[in-house]
Amino acid sequence: MNTAFHWRGALWLACAMTLAACGKEKPAAQAPPATEVSVMTVALRDVPIVYDFVGQTQSSQQVEIRARVNGFLDQRVYTEGAVVKAGQTMFLMDPKPFAAALDAANAELAQQVARLKTANADLARVRPLAARNALSQRDLDDAVGKQQAAAAAVEGARASVTNARLNLGYTTIKSPVTGVSSFAKKQAGSYIDPSNSLLTYVAKLDPMWVNFSLSENEVLSSRSEQESGALKFPPKGAFDVLIVMADGSQFPHHGKITFADASFSAETGTYMIRAEVANPDGTLRPGQFVRVKLHGAERTKAVAVPQEAVIQGPRGQMVWVVGADNKAQQRVVDVGQWTGDNWVIRSGLKAGERVVVSGGLRLAPDAPVKAVEAVPGQKAPAAAAAASAPGASTPAQAAKGTESAGSKP
Repeated sequence: MNTAFHWRGALWLACAMTLAACGKEKPAAQAPPATEVSVMTVALRDVPIVYDFVGQTQSSQQVEIRARVNGFLDQRVYTEGAVVKAGQTMFLMDPKPFAAALDAANAELAQQVARLKTANADLARVRPLAARNALSQRDLDDAVGKQQAAAAAVEGARASVTNARLNLGYTTIKSPVTGVSSFAKKQAGSYIDPSNSLLTYVAKLDPMWVNFSLSENEVLSSRSEQESGALKFPPKGAFDVLIVMADGSQFPHHGKITFADASFSAETGTYMIRAEVANPDGTLRPGQFVRVKLHGAERTKAVAVPQEAVIQGPRGQMVWVVGADNKAQQRVVDVGQWTGDNWVIRSGLKAGERVVVSGGLRLAPDAPVKAVEAVPGQKAPAAAAAASAPGASTPAQAAKGTESAGSKP
């Protein structure tokens, strides 16, 4: 009887618990709150394109300073590496042999002039006698021939004097241009002949040339896009050329393109282009590697989104798109050129769609969002909220803190 009583009590207790559970309603599942994001509406517009190349500087006039006569080098009279002016003396050669040669040439000229005077006097005596038939025609012809030979000898001697005077002048070696000098390849006391006549270089610094190359694919692609109207170049190729130094600083003077090679290089398959830039202070030196940025081209009717809108995903580069139902979806895009702070999107987006600019890191597919139209130059709502939160740090402070943490042992 005790066992039956216990079983009945347990059964009644179970029934009571079941009825109590059935009487309570199941709470409804709450929808996740909408995430506030900053969006922009895609629109077709003309986007300025900046082409970026690696270039190398070259002197606009680099001159070899060579000896033009054979002889001993007496003296170097310039400072190696210094700026020399046009007409400034750089080397002196031993002038004594050339001075002696000039004296000999002058003496030869004087001798030939004396012979010419004698020939002229003989001809003056022979001509009237031949006119009266006192002398034969042969005598007259001989006198004329001697006078003409003497005149030619005078001209030859005069040319020898000029040549000797030039050779003497060549012993003083001057710079033909204003520029920076190189080191002396020959020192005083060296014998100079045609096999070792190179003494140094002088490189003109203002203006400076900057050479860079385009690949064949780049040339063909830009040409086809220009013909289709998708790409617009400035009239007559008048690009604005900016030079960026190795430390990232921008060279203060802008340049322009002055030369494009007529053919592709057979060795590299590239097309060489030259820009010219003013260099009054000599900041640029020949042989430097710099970055060349060409401004002036535009991509017409293009789609461009800010850099922070593009994220790297497992399927490549993607963006978050907000649909008409205010839900986020990921979209794979084909990214083109970088222009300013924007990416040009070749495919994957169309005009009228809304792209998430800020706050995309907190999104998931089909997540509800509260879209706030982004205003150019204004901080995104998500970023502003994070910056104003208690204890939040600025990017510079965070970077500083990271460096401090990394320096600890």
